[in-house]
This record gives sequence, structure tokens and C-alpha cells, in this order.
Amino acid sequence: MKTLTLLRHAKSGWDDPVARDFDRPLNPKGQRAAAMVGRHMKSLGLAFERVVASPAVRVVETLDHVGQGYGGDLAPAWDQRIYLASTATLLDVVHGLPEGADHVLLVGHNPGLEELVLLLVPDGGALRDEVEIKFPTATLAEMTFDIAGWEEVKAGSATLVRFVRPRDLDPSLGPDTP
Repeated sequence: MKTLTLLRHAKSGWDDPVARDFDRPLNPKGQRAAAMVGRHMKSLGLAFERVVASPAVRVVETLDHVGQGYGGDLAPAWDQRIYLASTATLLDVVHGLPEGADHVLLVGHNPGLEELVLLLVPDGGALRDEVEIKFPTATLAEMTFDIAGWEEVKAGSATLVRFVRPRDLDPSLGPDTP
């Protein structure tokens, strides 16, 4: 059994005058949401043998704030391939995960993360329907696979067991508030 948890970076600042999209930082709401998600992860007892993340500034900052809420450094392995990755590239990353890592956190961007969930989880079910509507920033999606190795992950092979948006934890982190 393998468990893959996806985390989309928290809300970034579009007002910050950076030259490259890669360098966009989190905004204050994103910082609060990331810390809240970290606290929620800790309350659920989530632990990971491997964390793989995009090196984009907004992902680095998301993991810093998640770690503050979680109560520890998640010690990510930075993987440039995850930055704005397609579903196919993300699937390649998953297929290359180490065998000894049964619980993995993958942190990146949309639309790739949302499309990966929709590819891996069969149609039907309320949680999948929620993902299809929207995979907001700082959202967690946890999938389990009845497999021995990550190379066995394929379309329709996952069970979506958790889909947690920041607004589910604190309504002030929803889309209608600053």
C-alpha cells in the first residue's frame, strides 16, 4: 500500500513586482493558510518518508509555513520538473519515487496537481467531484494505492481518501475574503 499526498502551494502575491513567475512569493493570506494546513496535517498524524517539491519561491515559502504549523521541517527534495509540470511529468516523478517511501508528499502547482488527481482517481464519488470543481491553493489531496511499487501507479488506480481546502479549516481563508 502506498499513500500519495498532494499539496498545492498557498496563495501567492500577484502585486509583488517580480521579474519571473518562478519568484512570486506568498501573500499574507497564503502564509496563514499554509500554517493552518500544517497544523491540520499534524492533527491528522500525517507523516512522510519523502517530500518532493517544486523549487519555485511560492512552494518554498508554503513549505516553510506548513512546517511552522506542523512543528517541524519537512525536509523536501527540490525537483525542478515539478514547476508548472504537466500530468505526464508529475506521473514520471511519481513513478521514480523510492520504493522504501510508502507515504509521500508532492508539493507543486495547478493545473498539473488537479489533473493528476482526476487521472488517478476513477470517476464518481463526492471528493473527486470536489476536485473537479476546483483545487484551490494550499489544498491537500490524499490518495492511496493498493500497489507494491510506485511504478505501478496508473490511471484509475487511486482511492481519494482526503481532500481538504483551507476554507474547510477556517472560513476566513475562503475565496471571498482578503
